[in-house]
Amino acid sequence: MGRIEKTVFISYRRTNLPWALAVSQNLSRYGYDVFLDFNGIASGDFESVILGNIRARAHFLVLLTPSALERCGEAGDWLRREIETALELKRNIVPVILEGFEFHTPSIAGQLTGTLAMLRNYNGLRVPAEYFDEAMERLHSKFLNVPLDAVLHPASQSSIRVVQVEQAATRAAPPVPKNELIAQEHFENGFNAIDPEQRVRLFTEAIRLKPDFPEAFLFRAIERGEMGELDGALQDIEEAIQLRPTYADAFYLRGGARFDVGDIEGAIQDYNEAIRLKPDNAGPFEDRGAARARKGDFEGAIQDYNQSIRIDPSNASAFLKRSYVRSAQGDLEGTIRDCSEALRLRPDIADAFEGRAHARAAQGDLEGAIQDFNDSIRLNPNSAEAFNGRGLALAKKGDREGALHDYSEAIGLEPEFARAFYNRGNARKGNGDLDGAIQDYSEAIHRQPDFSAAFLGRGDLLANRALGSPLDDFASFPLDDLERGIEDLKEAARLDPDRPASLQDFQKSLEELARLIREGRGNYESPAVSG
Repeated sequence: MGRIEKTVFISYRRTNLPWALAVSQNLSRYGYDVFLDFNGIASGDFESVILGNIRARAHFLVLLTPSALERCGEAGDWLRREIETALELKRNIVPVILEGFEFHTPSIAGQLTGTLAMLRNYNGLRVPAEYFDEAMERLHSKFLNVPLDAVLHPASQSSIRVVQVEQAATRAAPPVPKNELIAQEHFENGFNAIDPEQRVRLFTEAIRLKPDFPEAFLFRAIERGEMGELDGALQDIEEAIQLRPTYADAFYLRGGARFDVGDIEGAIQDYNEAIRLKPDNAGPFEDRGAARARKGDFEGAIQDYNQSIRIDPSNASAFLKRSYVRSAQGDLEGTIRDCSEALRLRPDIADAFEGRAHARAAQGDLEGAIQDFNDSIRLNPNSAEAFNGRGLALAKKGDREGALHDYSEAIGLEPEFARAFYNRGNARKGNGDLDGAIQDYSEAIHRQPDFSAAFLGRGDLLANRALGSPLDDFASFPLDDLERGIEDLKEAARLDPDRPASLQDFQKSLEELARLIREGRGNYESPAVSG
């Protein structure tokens, strides 16, 4: 025969603390022995205290809101572990369903995977803020007033002491006013809304009802940032940090905002603080890696990506970003490994195919590179870089027409793409279309005035075209082409002082030829033409 038990564990996401506190205070008034992690248990005691108290208590209440399950897919998420432990121990599980939560909502259903999927089989209690007391009455009389055969395990003395501290804190806390619970409902509706402006309105209303609501400020900041209101977003993040100086997610978000505006040092400082406050979060390590890579600190970036991957080995993005750094270091094998791992985890990442394609092309694996470029373009047909890269690989294989097509596609997608014009100029030169090549080199220079190779390509063509003209008629000799070619070669030398000595000799010979022609002097031998 079962017995009526009055020991309760409340599982909740810290965003929903007002709800958890209101439920705990209500149950305590009716004589229930309630455990609620109110103050935040020290990380060293967290596992033994939390799991130990689930074992020691008969009833398990889990507060469900649209935002509550958001991180349940992350490795080691504590809300998920608490629910799974209660399921394993066959506790009397009561889903407390708050505003906006529906099991069938796609974003929620997507988090209820594995053991957690069983949660939808339990009878839940809906608790609207306007009828909170009535809902609590149903909780006492129906959901908790049931005979149980649960095997309870006594908590350790250290856990009992923690429980006493937490219970004293909840008793000392002022009662949760109704407007605070209504603010929570607005927040959750905002979290659940699709329209960005509606989300902002709901978060704003939550802030009006509860001005010290850091999560509402942070989520409004996210929406404002997405809408381009960067100043307002930063103000909201600052307010969230002021309200909660230990808010790791706020420092993380501000780090991203600073990175976006080019404040790399400020971003790194914020990521450092986010990591200090929450060292088991892979995201700040990944983004600090990107900031360090932007500074040229490739070793530091690799270390951060390694740590991010250690925390979350299923994060394809960290593998992809590490591949970029390895590529910059010239580590082609490492680049290919990381791109391949990113694709194993997520086969639909166009950038991973493209990154691996560039590395394979650099190794001389043109067939593998072209196949990867094909896949990248299939997934993202608007990538000018992928078309340009495939064009280079095709050109190396001798397929000039295919290369010309791809360079033209790249230019059509990105009309300011100087390198694509330069590469098409080279392909046209190879096909004997010298006028087209000169035009493409000119377009490349127009878009990138410090493009040394484009000046060299155009200068060489102009000079050689002039040298191909008869030298027995000074009046018709294309001296303009020759002089333009010389000027281009000079500019190429200025932009790239390390060019080969043979090109410098060629330029000097051209200058001498131009001088002789200008002076109208007779017989001479033209200089050797560059290769």
